[in-house]
Amino acid sequence: MSEARQERMELKPPEQAAAKRVASSRLQESMGDYGTLSRRLPGPAPDSIAKADTDRQMHMQIHSPARHRPVISSMRTRLSAMILCVPLLLLFRGLDAEALFDAHMHYNAADADHFTPQQIIEIMDRNDISQAAVTSNPPRLAKRLYEASPGRILPLLGVYREAGDKQHWPADPGLPGRIEAELAKGGWRGIGELHLFADDRHSPVFRRIVELAGEYALPLMLHTDPAVIDTLYDIAPGQPVIWAHAGTFPCPALVADYLRRYPGLFVDLSVRDERIAPGGELQDEWFELFLAYPDRFMIGIDTFSLSRWREYAEVAERIRRWTRQLPDDIATRLRQGNAAAFFHRPLQDERE
Repeated sequence: MSEARQERMELKPPEQAAAKRVASSRLQESMGDYGTLSRRLPGPAPDSIAKADTDRQMHMQIHSPARHRPVISSMRTRLSAMILCVPLLLLFRGLDAEALFDAHMHYNAADADHFTPQQIIEIMDRNDISQAAVTSNPPRLAKRLYEASPGRILPLLGVYREAGDKQHWPADPGLPGRIEAELAKGGWRGIGELHLFADDRHSPVFRRIVELAGEYALPLMLHTDPAVIDTLYDIAPGQPVIWAHAGTFPCPALVADYLRRYPGLFVDLSVRDERIAPGGELQDEWFELFLAYPDRFMIGIDTFSLSRWREYAEVAERIRRWTRQLPDDIATRLRQGNAAAFFHRPLQDERE
């Protein structure tokens, strides 16, 4: 950790408000005059790039032009004497500071063939996972995992019956009815993960799902690009949303812009560890973003494949490693406090 950052982490509460204002100001300055959404993004406009976002490309490093990046050396100088130390809520006290709330877990049919619900809970135990938001394909598997540990599992209603639905669901007119029937049974804590990109953002099926989320007061988890986020908030300005993987263009300045615009938008950082902290070193751009918006981010492992389950401990430790480079209170918020607050869960170890 640089000496400048260390100094900022050790300053006293009187500098808290000023530090947050400066961090937010610097992030806005870094965006420049973007104008339209197509000018904010590196490369082609969202409509032409939407279908190129595949699971493989999700892991690529997508860099914005240098003129849109924060001027890190200037940040170090201006913020070297400041740090935001958001006071810990009383609920944080007595909590294991290294525990994680996994806000992005999958328990799909292929996973269930290899791991029983009890084995998943044991994986959580070994890795100090206090709670997890779980989606599944088919949806009943998330409920099955919930039944194994109702105090720790928050089931999200996955909308896919099979893997191919990921690409075709926006054109499935029967999907909203199936979702509504499942929601009527109760017990769900959110809807998603939904994969949707700019070309399909005006789908009537998507609109109806957004309406259902509002009717049942449930958050949506979206794997999507900025154009879809804009469309969603045109439909439902107050809708709580988890933006999976910090979006398809995980650039700190762009993420900051969207957090500023939409108070209901929260960011899941799963599978972005190498971008946030390449080689384990937390990048200054992300440090300043977390400083400016300490209550809007949550972490996740994203068990999108069997190999990811086998790497679970490694990924969890990677997350702990880079969050340790944040002020303790902000690190605790990212590791579990923000997700617990988002899902209206008591911030305590509820393990059974």
